[in-house]
Amino acid sequence: MSDIHMDEAPAATRRGADGEDAAMPVGSDVTARSVTINRPRQALYEFYRNFANLPQFMENIVRIDVRDALRSHWVVKAPGSGTAEWESVITDEAPGEFFAWAADSDVANSGRIEFRDAGARGTIVTATIAYDPPGGRIGKVVAKLFQREPAIQAAHDLRRFKQLMETGEITTAARNRALAEQE
Repeated sequence: MSDIHMDEAPAATRRGADGEDAAMPVGSDVTARSVTINRPRQALYEFYRNFANLPQFMENIVRIDVRDALRSHWVVKAPGSGTAEWESVITDEAPGEFFAWAADSDVANSGRIEFRDAGARGTIVTATIAYDPPGGRIGKVVAKLFQREPAIQAAHDLRRFKQLMETGEITTAARNRALAEQE
C-alpha cells in the first residue's frame, strides 16, 4: 500500500509522503463528502462497486450500462430537463478499500470512493469527485440551482446510501406530496 493510501484524509485534501498534494484525477472542481455507516466495510464496498445497485440511492441516475468489470456507460439527469452521458473506466482499485474512476465527456469527471473501518461505529465512506462543469462558473451556478451540482448530489447520495444500508429503505417525502395533492 502506498503512503498516499495510508493517509486518512479525504483524497481532496490528502498530501503525499513528500508533503506535495496527492494526485487527484481529472477535473478542476473537487469536492469530498463522508458518512459513517453502521455496516461492515466489505459489505458496503461490494454493494457500491456493483454499479447496477447505484440507481437505488442515486436519484440523478437514469441508467448505468455495465460494459465489463472496468467500463460502464452512464446516463444522468442534467440541469433543466436534459441528460448527460459518458463512458467511465475504473482506473485504480483495492477491493474492499476503494475504487477510482475517470470519464471523458462534456462533463469530464473522475473520483474515488473510499471505505475505511470506523471500529464499532461501522465504516466511513468518502466520495471524492473532481469535475469540469460545462459552462464554467455559470454552469456550476445553474447546476446548483437545479440541485444537480456534484457537491450537493454527493451529500444527498451518501445520506440515501446510509439509509438504505442501515434500514433497507430510503425515507422520502413522495407519499406526503401525493397525499397533499389529493386534498
